[in-house]
Amino acid sequence: MTAPVRLSFGRTRSVCPDCLKTIPAERFAIGDTVYLDKTCPEHGRVVTPVWRGLLSYEIWARSRSATSAPVSVATDIAEGCPRDCGLCVDHRQQGCCVLIEVTSRCDLVCPVCFASAGRHGADMPIDDIAVALEELRASSGQVHIQLSGGEPTVRDDLPEIVALVRAKGFDFIQLNTNGIRIGCEPDYLAALANAGLDCVFLQFDGVSDAVYRQLRGRDLLAAKRLAIESARASGVGVVLVPTLVPGVNAGEIGAIVDFAKREMPTVRAVHFQPISYFGRNPGAPRDEDRVTLPEVMEALIRHAGGSIRLEDFRPGSAENPFCSFSGRFAVDPAGQLRSDPEMAPGCCGPAAEAATAAACCGPAPRRSPEVVRAQRYVAGQWTGATVEASSAPGLEAFDAFLQQRSRHLSLSGMAFQDAWTLDLDRLRQCHIHVAKPDGSVIPFCAYNLTDLRGRSLYREPKV
Repeated sequence: MTAPVRLSFGRTRSVCPDCLKTIPAERFAIGDTVYLDKTCPEHGRVVTPVWRGLLSYEIWARSRSATSAPVSVATDIAEGCPRDCGLCVDHRQQGCCVLIEVTSRCDLVCPVCFASAGRHGADMPIDDIAVALEELRASSGQVHIQLSGGEPTVRDDLPEIVALVRAKGFDFIQLNTNGIRIGCEPDYLAALANAGLDCVFLQFDGVSDAVYRQLRGRDLLAAKRLAIESARASGVGVVLVPTLVPGVNAGEIGAIVDFAKREMPTVRAVHFQPISYFGRNPGAPRDEDRVTLPEVMEALIRHAGGSIRLEDFRPGSAENPFCSFSGRFAVDPAGQLRSDPEMAPGCCGPAAEAATAAACCGPAPRRSPEVVRAQRYVAGQWTGATVEASSAPGLEAFDAFLQQRSRHLSLSGMAFQDAWTLDLDRLRQCHIHVAKPDGSVIPFCAYNLTDLRGRSLYREPKV
């Protein structure tokens, strides 16, 4: 019997899921699946599927891998990646989006939670948030701010925090939320919007309560609908964010897209996140417990019935190509998706961003054009779309632009890395960071990385 052909896609470094020790690794493919293969001298070999779809892997591999030096370096290299984050001089991408965890408290105790949040915890003092923002502005420049947790809306002073972020010179603010409070208290979301909130990143795992009972511990579909209604009333754009788990909601990908189309233009995008096994999760994963990005794209293509193709999706412009995909689509009157590529590269750059930053808060550190492009794409697509007609003369063209924009839907996905899938070549290009109180930043996947016993490099408890 002929042995299966093994194709090598190069060597990298990763970590052992048992002890988080940095070890050599190899990427290889057998058949249509790409694996990460590594062996810990103490705990043995681990082989994990990371990409199911050789055609798309080869396309993504040809994508230009944009890199840039961090705006500033906060830590020296001592133990090497991923243990010297802050950022260190070995990091290869500037920050695009930075999370500030304003609380470790949550009003849910989800069976799946990368932050392992619960009902007890602590809030980050607002004075400490102010210091972190000042340090972040000086060290990282004009980044997008994501207010996260825990569940940020457990804080009554969240509108003050949003206003503070604006006052410190940041021009895009996103709220990561389960939506419970903003649905029950529309005035609370209105206060956030008035303070300067741009976008709600809404945890949205499916269109049936059975999904929420498994992933979140209770029925939540009605709460999600109320959150979207509150956003519609406040004029805030919503991004639906499903955590995809095989056997739970991976079969609802098409239904989630159909739901999003019905809720346009308030819902601006769906951002799929295949489950990553860090934080609080069901345990060590098997191969069948993985959903890879090409499987998500294939499900979207099948559901569209031929109106979109693989060529309509592309890697991100700043992060490692294998971290994400995105596509922007027009939705016709019958609800059919049609390809609508984003504006051609070159429409924005560091000069345009520097001019914008200097107008409100003085010169900012020089920014990577790929990061700026990623930021502008997000800001343009994810914020709310106003479609009411203007009564002022001469604005018909602008009204038409707004109406056209309201019929666009972004479909994207991001594969966060856990101890089984971590590829340090990918991690070094991470542009989603978590801010510490001193203003230093940690790449998201490094910050949330946990071993088999839930111990972390950066969160408590630590290895």
